[in-house]
Amino acid sequence: MENNMKQTLDNHENINQTDVKVEKPESQLHMMWSALKQNRMAVAGMIFIILLVVIAFIGDFIAPCDPTAIDMGAAKQGPSLQHFFGTDIQGRDIFSRVLSGTKYSLLVGVCAVAFSLAIGTVLGAFAGYFGGILDAVIMRCMDIMLSIPSILLAITLMAAFGQGLDKAIVAIGIVSIPEYARIVRSSILSVKENDYVAAARVIGNKDGRIIFKHILPNVVSSIVVRATLGISTAILDIAALGFLGLGVKPPTPEWGTMLGDARTYILSMPHMIIFPGIAISVTVLAFNLFGDGLRDALDPKARS
Repeated sequence: MENNMKQTLDNHENINQTDVKVEKPESQLHMMWSALKQNRMAVAGMIFIILLVVIAFIGDFIAPCDPTAIDMGAAKQGPSLQHFFGTDIQGRDIFSRVLSGTKYSLLVGVCAVAFSLAIGTVLGAFAGYFGGILDAVIMRCMDIMLSIPSILLAITLMAAFGQGLDKAIVAIGIVSIPEYARIVRSSILSVKENDYVAAARVIGNKDGRIIFKHILPNVVSSIVVRATLGISTAILDIAALGFLGLGVKPPTPEWGTMLGDARTYILSMPHMIIFPGIAISVTVLAFNLFGDGLRDALDPKARS
């Protein structure tokens, strides 16, 4: 009798262990992706960005013509089966130039944001964590830079540096530093008094380790969102500099430079300005849509 009761209890326990399934909590990355993919506009922006990255790598190989080759016999032609976007005043294929120009706009956008993000994060982290005189000096310098219109400051820097892709990256990166410094500083001020930061101090962690190991990882979401949106701003800035003749050196097929070359012919040959303009607009829109969706996906309140 006792053996039967023990066997029954053992079977019951085995059944319970089999039926009960422990559900593991979803990771933050999985929850973010679940929220992001529900935003169709953000997904569309992300897909277009991926397409742009692919074009940036293979654009020169799939372009039907040499983007810098001059053919005066084919100059000023409208869109056709031979030249999908037409040709410019020097007979260069605009479709090939738009494809090739993708890598320059993306390169400037990503590198300029990386440059400004690195410097702005360090300055904002030190200002927010240490406070006092260091905070006052750093933030007053940032306020002075913000008091000057960004495009005007970029034009001034490019006039001093000269034309060139690397110089454009540095100029646009310098202009964007105050934005990231202010974002990082405000984020650190809101978390530096939390218990885990105090615990890190108690166990003897140095200030640098506390900043980069314990504080910055907890404010990275706001930085990532701003950096994503900052790429679109950088693309607009390099296009504006190119339009004014201060961007990359000709005959580099950069979208803003193409607009600058075509502004004289806007009425007689509108295709020269329409297609580079569409490329800039759609690219900026894609980054903005993806950035907005990423911001909502990283916000727990928006996810709920």
